[in-house]
Amino acid sequence: MSRFAEVLTRLTGVINSRSQDDASGSYTAKLLTNPVLAAKKLGEEAIEAVIAATQGDSPALVAESADLIYHWLVVLSAAGVSLDDVAAELEAREGLSGLDEKASRPK
Repeated sequence: MSRFAEVLTRLTGVINSRSQDDASGSYTAKLLTNPVLAAKKLGEEAIEAVIAATQGDSPALVAESADLIYHWLVVLSAAGVSLDDVAAELEAREGLSGLDEKASRPK
């Protein structure tokens, strides 16, 4: 297993365990109880990652990517979507060109 996969696995476990915490004492629990807020934070972090990438700021891109991935995992958890669900979708797309895959999506 890659280091990244190991970190994702641990972080997913922490996020899932925080669903039982009091939202007043846990940022993760607060996001899990408010999926709209979690989604807004995900969007904010995505924009910040894009800005860092377009500015060529590698340290900021690393930091913003970590924030982005954390918030993405929270949004998935709040929606009841697992990493295995995402992996299955990625596997279904293997071998397709990006253009063909995009064209096959319902309009």
